[in-house]
Amino acid sequence: MHTFLGLDFGGTKLLIGEVDSEGQILAHKRYTTGYVNQQAAVDIIKSSLGDYLRTVGTADRMPSAVGIGMIGRVDTRSGRWLQIDLDRNRPIELAREIYDSFGLPCYLANDVKSATMAEQCWGYGRRSDNFVYINVGTGIAAGTVVDGRLVTGSHFNAGEVGHTQVGVSTGVKCGCGRTDCVEAIASGIGFDYCARLLAPRYPDTRLELDSLVGRVDVRDIYRLAREGDSLCTVLVDNAAQGIANLIMNMVRMSDPDTVVLGGGIVSDPWMFSKITALLHPGTMRFVTNGVVITELNPAYIGLLGAAAVAKTFNTVIPAEV
Repeated sequence: MHTFLGLDFGGTKLLIGEVDSEGQILAHKRYTTGYVNQQAAVDIIKSSLGDYLRTVGTADRMPSAVGIGMIGRVDTRSGRWLQIDLDRNRPIELAREIYDSFGLPCYLANDVKSATMAEQCWGYGRRSDNFVYINVGTGIAAGTVVDGRLVTGSHFNAGEVGHTQVGVSTGVKCGCGRTDCVEAIASGIGFDYCARLLAPRYPDTRLELDSLVGRVDVRDIYRLAREGDSLCTVLVDNAAQGIANLIMNMVRMSDPDTVVLGGGIVSDPWMFSKITALLHPGTMRFVTNGVVITELNPAYIGLLGAAAVAKTFNTVIPAEV
């Protein structure tokens, strides 16, 4: 039995698990990360992987390869993690470090691209060679598959669609330097930005912001919007329109037959129905398989994506990367 170790490295956690060729998760363990620089992140990855192999072990023989899905820009072919963001941008030969430390071939990919690869291996990609995967969670990004090939771009930065304007005007500033990017309106971070920006215009809102520790919970916004809260209704309507416009823009750009949505923001059936109601049939007429929510477990799609990276690239890139 061929298995693969997947490492899903995010802003708050590292999830490590063993996945077989059919996409079944055989075991997994969670580790805490937090806001760290790249070298500290590498130290966490290596120590956690060592702990996993000692305490959880593997199902049978050693896995065929390790795959890591991670935030930031990644050069999969050279095995280099290039940056997390503009402030954390030290290129690291991470695949080589894992290979040298554990003797296992290692392959890397950006987290959303790796989730797209999970769709290719075990999700809607089994039925389509032309699809778009859009993740709407803490941030917004996408993977685009054209004729069976995942688009990566000249600098491994393709798919950062959260930093596009989508015709929704709020005046909210995005971290990229622009105004009214869809990520600053419709992501988990965006809901928080917009709630704080627009709250003074809606003094009757029941959304609690003054005593809030951390970001606003989007589930609270959805609940209050269903109850008619004025601010939350605007926040939801803006986000739904922004996501719908993003979908239509991507459909016009790459001509997919399927649009797959993932992430907590769009997984709520009420929000999903709001988004799909705003899609223009003329634009969507060639999306013959429709707009769908991923069938892969959203709690583990990052882990499956990392395993998919290992499964896919273990056959095409030499182990000595």
